[in-house]
Amino acid sequence: MPVKIRLQRHGKKGKPFYWIVAADARSKRDGKFLEKLGTYNPNTNPATIDLDIDGSVKWLQNGAQPTDTARTLLSYKGVLLKHHLAGGVKKGAFSEEEAEKKFQAWLDEKAGLVGAKVDGLAKADASAKAKAFEAEKEVNEKRKAAVVEAEEALKAEAEAVVAAEAAASEEAATEEVATEEASEEKAAE
Repeated sequence: MPVKIRLQRHGKKGKPFYWIVAADARSKRDGKFLEKLGTYNPNTNPATIDLDIDGSVKWLQNGAQPTDTARTLLSYKGVLLKHHLAGGVKKGAFSEEEAEKKFQAWLDEKAGLVGAKVDGLAKADASAKAKAFEAEKEVNEKRKAAVVEAEEALKAEAEAVVAAEAAASEEAATEEVATEEASEEKAAE
């Protein structure tokens, strides 16, 4: 029975989520499996991979063949390195402690690289938010300036209307006075 280490798709349409499983090569993609080794979520940045390293090494030692994508994930998490180091221990090239030290050093280096990527993404996100905030601030200032200009224009228009009404009432008053004077002169004649 040939065994494959492969991905089993779960999740919903457009949001895939995968289980990393050891399954018989003849079974369906999402069908029966022998053992669940971990999960893979490509929707996060960086992608989230939870993997049972020792269980994966055991399956590799028993002859399981990973698919291309599963091989990439196993390599990323250090399973293939640990399998390689276990082969060196088995041949007597070095001891189990030395192999564990090498693997731990590799894990520390990998954690540093992943941490640097996470920090870089956080900085990029913060700078994007700062730029968006500045742009929004500028738009708000322009909007406030436009509102102030509109209010000043309304005040000027209102003052012009008041001045026109005052001028019209003054004209009416002067015409009335002139009419009264003209009628008084006629009455005096």
